[in-house]
Amino acid sequence: MVAACKATGKTIGLVPTMGALHEGHASLVKRAVNENNVCFVSVFVNPTQFNNKEDLEKYPRNIKRDAELLESIGADFVFAPTPEEMYSSEEMNTRFDFDFAGLDKVMEGKMRPGHFNGVVQVVSRLFYLVKPDKAYFGEKDFQQLAIIHHMVEHSSLAGTFGNLEIIGCPIVREQSGLALSSRNERLSKKEKQTAVAISKTLFLSLEWAKMKDATVAQVQQKVIDTVNAVPGLEVEYYEIVDQTTLLPTDTFEHAIGCITVWCGPVRLIDNIKY
Repeated sequence: MVAACKATGKTIGLVPTMGALHEGHASLVKRAVNENNVCFVSVFVNPTQFNNKEDLEKYPRNIKRDAELLESIGADFVFAPTPEEMYSSEEMNTRFDFDFAGLDKVMEGKMRPGHFNGVVQVVSRLFYLVKPDKAYFGEKDFQQLAIIHHMVEHSSLAGTFGNLEIIGCPIVREQSGLALSSRNERLSKKEKQTAVAISKTLFLSLEWAKMKDATVAQVQQKVIDTVNAVPGLEVEYYEIVDQTTLLPTDTFEHAIGCITVWCGPVRLIDNIKY
């Protein structure tokens, strides 16, 4: 199918997912359908990017519902392999050889060692298999998006995926402001209401950043203190960093605030651009 598309000049769009699809994923797929002749969607809970076995086991899965949603919004092909189809036993247990240029040492990379190694392992494999012209990723996983840009444009793998264009798509939120996430399925009704405080605080921080003499350090700490003051929420980290390097910055120009919060037993991420 891929060869036939290339032979006829048809463009291919790819949306890599781990399933448990929601309207955020649907927005990526709809864009891929609109901008390409053919849309592939992968649905694969990638074991090599989980450093917590319990998190892997509890990650929500519903391929029947996912397939029905994808068909209804125009996806042409769904690729839902097993781990054994994607990896040999040796690949499952060895580190993927890749230079992240330090992008994996901060924030999520610091908290989840090996996570991004598994991400580039599976995403690069999908790129080789599908040979897309465009690949779509949500900006909620901003650090992941930055690493994929690096992989395609600046790493030793640059040029090996053809003229692939990586497209970042805006965060999709519930009416309450809560960022859509597959992990939201694990929240109780009460926890979901509590979690709204995360996005609410991030939006407020845009105003705090505009206050006279406001510093990055002050706004960063105020976000942490405000979220931690909500019963049921505990900030793992909140860092305001440069959007390109992901390194700490002392200016709000070209900055993004990335947060990870535990809401009960569920780990949620979000971000806000300043």
